[in-house]
Amino acid sequence: MKTAVSIPDEVFEEAERLARRTKKSRSRLFSDALREYLARRTPEKITRAMDAALAEIGEEDRGFSRSASRRVLQSSER
Repeated sequence: MKTAVSIPDEVFEEAERLARRTKKSRSRLFSDALREYLARRTPEKITRAMDAALAEIGEEDRGFSRSASRRVLQSSER
C-alpha cells in the first residue's frame, strides 16, 4: 500500500543515510522500522518472543517472561 507521511527533515536525512548503508530501499527501511515499532508495543508479540527465547535456552518458567513483558510495556507507556 502506498501512503504519504510528513517527517522532520533531519529524520528523513538520517533514514536516507541508513538506507544507503544497509542497501535497503527507503520504503523497505520505513516498513521495517514501523514493523519493529508495532512489535515492541504489542503485548502478545513480546510474550511470544520472550517465550521463544526462553525455550531456545531451555527455560521452563513462563511466569518470568509474562511479568517481564508487563514491566516493559508499562514502562514504555509512560
